[in-house]
Amino acid sequence: MKMKPRWLVLLFLAIALLWGAQGCVYSGGKVAPTLAVDPTQALQTVEALLTSTSPAQSPSSASPSSISPTMSSATTTPPTTRTPAGSPAPTAICDRAAAGNPIDVTIPDNTELQPGQAFTKIWKLENTGSCFWSNDYAAVFFYGDMMGAMDTVPLASYVEPGQSVEIAIEMLAPGMPGTYQGNWKLRNAEGGLFGIGPVGDSPFWVRVIVVEPVIGSTTPTSMPTLIPTPTETPLPTPLPSATPPVAAQSQLSLETDYLLDLDLAQVNPTQGADLAYRTGSSGYHWLIPQGQAVLGVYSDQPPGLQDCQSASMSAAPMPVESLPTGLYLCYQTIEGQTGWMHLLKFDSHTFTILLEILTWTAP
Repeated sequence: MKMKPRWLVLLFLAIALLWGAQGCVYSGGKVAPTLAVDPTQALQTVEALLTSTSPAQSPSSASPSSISPTMSSATTTPPTTRTPAGSPAPTAICDRAAAGNPIDVTIPDNTELQPGQAFTKIWKLENTGSCFWSNDYAAVFFYGDMMGAMDTVPLASYVEPGQSVEIAIEMLAPGMPGTYQGNWKLRNAEGGLFGIGPVGDSPFWVRVIVVEPVIGSTTPTSMPTLIPTPTETPLPTPLPSATPPVAAQSQLSLETDYLLDLDLAQVNPTQGADLAYRTGSSGYHWLIPQGQAVLGVYSDQPPGLQDCQSASMSAAPMPVESLPTGLYLCYQTIEGQTGWMHLLKFDSHTFTILLEILTWTAP
């Protein structure tokens, strides 16, 4: 009978030693442990036996040092913590407006006007949404009394979120006494309407009171008692009222992209322009005050110096298409001089405007 290789016998012996280190025997119905054998010592014995074997006899034997007496703990990945789903972040509303401070730049509520009186209503609104307002945005008539205004007035410039804009609309007081209110909203480039208020859908308005026209004085004048005098004293000759000195007066024609110096009545000056005439992206044509200059509607009658000094004016651009021919506007120049502008003609084909201006010399 052929003998088994020595290394195989030694391997069996090692297995037996290991088994005996942990084995138990059954005796008399009781489980009794065998003679305790230290597993570490058993492994050291096996290692000594195996290492003594010739490499030629055990070419495929594994190093016993790679055998661990205990099971190595597997590396475990901690469970992924699930973040509770909270409420979704609120989405910023694209188109939302709020009242400026103040909202009524001109013509506050219940302003008293004469029948047929022209006026410029200017609101100040703030862009509280997340979208830019372009020239395709406009103020549009919503309901109530239109008072001679255009039903659509585009914004004169871009308005970024967080910025404010002044919206000027030319109007005419109704001819009959009473209280009148016109309500307006903003319209975006897609035609959607939005306004102000807590949920952004409330209109902003203009409210005026047209009063009874004043015709002369109603106070009776008593007849003076004639007392003869011995000597007739000649009455002094009344002096003519002082006429404010005029700094400039002229009739001018403006084409689009022209500038105007109102102090000198000069077109396209190299510096000191008070007014620009521009075409907006929406197709409207605008009179735009420059620098510290301001502009406001007066009426269809020529104003005096004091009339323009007390008139409502602002730096808000005005669409020429909303101004009727024959209208007078008051202005104040960058130099602080006051004057009026008379709109004589607007050519809807060439978009040229013909103006007459008069600027008084500042005192």
